[in-house]
Amino acid sequence: MRVTAASGVLRARAIAGTYVVVLAWDFLPGQDAKKTGLMGFAIQREELKDGVVVERYWMTGIKRFKDKDRGLAPGTPVSTADHPVQSFQWADYTAETDHTYRYQIVPVYGTVKMLQLDTASAVTVEIATELEYLLHPEKKNDEARHDVYFNRGVIGSQAYARRFGNRKPDADNPMAEEMVWLSRGLFEALIKFIGLAKDHRFGLRAALYEFHYQPVANAFAKAVEAGADVKIVFDDEKTYKAANEAVIHNARLDEMKVVIPRTVTEGIRHNKFIILLKDEKPVAVWTGSTNISDGGIFGHSNVGHIVWSPEIAKTYLKYWTLLSENLTPTKLRPKNRELTPLPPARPAPNSVTPVFSARDEKDSSESLQWYADRMAEAQEISCITLAFNLDKVFSKVIAQDNDVLRYIVKDDDLGDGEIIGRDRDVLFAAGGHLESGALANFLAERDNPLNTNDYIHDKFMLVDPLSDDPLVVSGSANFSQPSQRINDENMIVIRGDTRVADIYFGEFMRIFDHHYARYIVKKLANSDRQDPGAGYLKANPEDWLRGQFDERSYKAKRRRYFVGP
Repeated sequence: MRVTAASGVLRARAIAGTYVVVLAWDFLPGQDAKKTGLMGFAIQREELKDGVVVERYWMTGIKRFKDKDRGLAPGTPVSTADHPVQSFQWADYTAETDHTYRYQIVPVYGTVKMLQLDTASAVTVEIATELEYLLHPEKKNDEARHDVYFNRGVIGSQAYARRFGNRKPDADNPMAEEMVWLSRGLFEALIKFIGLAKDHRFGLRAALYEFHYQPVANAFAKAVEAGADVKIVFDDEKTYKAANEAVIHNARLDEMKVVIPRTVTEGIRHNKFIILLKDEKPVAVWTGSTNISDGGIFGHSNVGHIVWSPEIAKTYLKYWTLLSENLTPTKLRPKNRELTPLPPARPAPNSVTPVFSARDEKDSSESLQWYADRMAEAQEISCITLAFNLDKVFSKVIAQDNDVLRYIVKDDDLGDGEIIGRDRDVLFAAGGHLESGALANFLAERDNPLNTNDYIHDKFMLVDPLSDDPLVVSGSANFSQPSQRINDENMIVIRGDTRVADIYFGEFMRIFDHHYARYIVKKLANSDRQDPGAGYLKANPEDWLRGQFDERSYKAKRRRYFVGP
């Protein structure tokens, strides 16, 4: 959902997903004098139920003025009314699904210890977060074709350190407090989706790479015991063969004769999708990047995406049937291209386009180039997550010198041959966490004990997500050559659905902002250019305002693009 508002001085836009509300604001034309002496902005949030305010408080942050409130323990949240936001963009990562919030954005002037809130110039915007329909069956769903579930995936975070003391997550107990916090509905939605197959009228068809989290295997077994027709194609060839077989055996799925080993040796069997059938007809599909493992569901960043569409589910069922025949990539390629042909350019307006792999010949980059061409169409903003490599077809687009903000978040730093150019509008972040003493006023964070791929496992791309015609690409494929040529993969390309784009955009900014700060701290430390004041707010207004209005700076473009026309 998107809402705009204005006062006599400021205009603002709020973009709400399920658990994130992005706020952006700017001064109205003719209000340049309001920049003078501006210390930042205080943000107040009210929660409303049936139009009545039930909570009201100033939002908090960790950054504070160095010479104010001395003695606070590192990582202590402080009120933005006392330690204002020094930006024209901020996001609320504490929002809850299906809630209505009213935000007041207030300019702050004065001095560090004598701040003055200019409430007369404040702008107020009211917005409702999106509903998770699967987890709220009592709510009527007449329009939404998609349900999107992002985990938190941030074991290395201030919130985890503060709340759980950096203790190791109890991976064997999905109901443990830290596991519920890390899941943030992803595990619950996965179990609920499988549980929709509640009797003999229902069926499930799954294609899974990592299938070694026992509670999920047990959920499939429960569906079988209830009478559902369940069949699971699983990777039984390389890395996860033994772990998959052990969990399958423990759940007795092998005895139930519902598992189909996929044993081709070329590429990897990388899908993570489940089709729901009712009365032998496909009705919905669960897809996304989430492996059925403790690390996939709770450890690193992932998404589960449900498409409530018999047509799309039917296409996935045809693909599943091919996989169940244990076909090699050579035999799959022509069948997948026929089943899910790529449009010549952008997909049709307001459409969902599946793309199945293996599809490209071994010397072809046709599909990857098609994705890169879509990225190149961005007029204001493009965003991409990379769990592994940055392919050269994307590098060529990213390295162009233009005014498009290009956000990239990758699990690790750029490797040899991975080029992003020198355009100031290209913003790169690598996954990371704060070591002890890395940033003044911040707690030490822990690493991720559940994965070797520590931080970023999502595979999605956004093209002009804040426009009226956004493009969202999401699924299992890593935007790599093998993902198109030899791997089992599935992607969906969604055009024109602003609700889906808003959810993905908010989560992308949450993931990016989290890792960008840590990446910059690490990069400066490695080059012996640490900024001892990086963890603190600026006491001199000009020190933070300069970049916000320098037209060469990405911050100026972000201010304009995020708040909208």
